[in-house]
Amino acid sequence: MSIILVLHDWVRWLIMVFALLTVLTAFTGLLKNSPYTKFANISNLLFMIGMDIQVVFGFILYFNNGWFDILKHIGSFMGQTMPRFFGLEHWLMMIIAWVLVHSGRTVVKRVVTPHEKYKKTLIYFGIALLIILIAIPWPFRTALGRPWIRWF
Repeated sequence: MSIILVLHDWVRWLIMVFALLTVLTAFTGLLKNSPYTKFANISNLLFMIGMDIQVVFGFILYFNNGWFDILKHIGSFMGQTMPRFFGLEHWLMMIIAWVLVHSGRTVVKRVVTPHEKYKKTLIYFGIALLIILIAIPWPFRTALGRPWIRWF
């Protein structure tokens, strides 16, 4: 087992923590109509940094494990769950989530009012979190499941 795969698994949990903190902070900020806090800014920054690290690990795994080759013969793999998921669906959804996190961070920094900052945070980062949750090969997913955590 590759150390990159183990790190990819571990960073997933850090991302989940920061994603949940970001979304919950935005939700409570909207409900309470509170000022935009430093904590809200730091949580979405750490979410973005975690995503950046995860994308690097993901690309290393993608190219080293031969998943990229699947794109050359995509038609023959569409009926096979695992190659389709890892060769196409997983990385595509994660890149979309990564773009949403980066776009969201940029939009939130440009918005002036706290209410709008929380609203934009909730929209961009909330959709990104939803996509991430769908794209993770959770242990309960038949034929795709991965362990909750890998050890070195």
